[in-house]
Amino acid sequence: MTGFARAEGNEFGISWVWEAKSVNGKSLDVRLRLAPGLDALEPKLRAMLAQRFRRGNISAVLAITRTAPAAVRINRAALAQLVSLMKEIAGEIDAVPPRLDGLLALRGVVETIEDDEEAVIEARRSAVLGSWETAIDRLAAARAEEGARLALLLCDQLEEISALVRVAEGCAAAQPEGEAVGRRLDFLCQELNREANTLCSKSADIELTRIGLSLKAAVEQFREQVQNIE
Repeated sequence: MTGFARAEGNEFGISWVWEAKSVNGKSLDVRLRLAPGLDALEPKLRAMLAQRFRRGNISAVLAITRTAPAAVRINRAALAQLVSLMKEIAGEIDAVPPRLDGLLALRGVVETIEDDEEAVIEARRSAVLGSWETAIDRLAAARAEEGARLALLLCDQLEEISALVRVAEGCAAAQPEGEAVGRRLDFLCQELNREANTLCSKSADIELTRIGLSLKAAVEQFREQVQNIE
């Protein structure tokens, strides 16, 4: 089943967006691309998906943007190294000495400090998980809408098949009765036996397996009697 869903939020100094899409697949195949620092959530995210879906290739992306201003600090070692280099080449290059704002704009001089408290980090994780559940609900709804359209299509196709079968039956009734009825019944027994074998091999229930074995025995007994029919 195909579908698309989006969920977003803005709390605890961050904003985030979930985007999930699903395409047809024989089994459940999940691909997640998470924001840095949230990889630990992946097992729980996969488990939540597995509880809702059994088939489909599902991919989801989580994008996070920090909304609260982050603390910064000056890397004094890097700044001191730059000042030292400036003094060394001051007599070699005829140029205006750089201003402080220019130095601070150089990469590595000003660093962002990620010092959020653990309680805040945990609150963000919980909020993101709650939003993930919303995204799953919306994806399930989108798939259900497509399923309803598919059900109508399948019903139309079944009606067409039934109509063709009725026409075929009418044509067959007009044919003269064939010979060697016993051979046709023997062939039918082979097909029934094959279906009983399939039932037993794919059964996940012991009672259904027993029924399949009994069916095989009944078909074999029927086949033995069919040998006496011309």
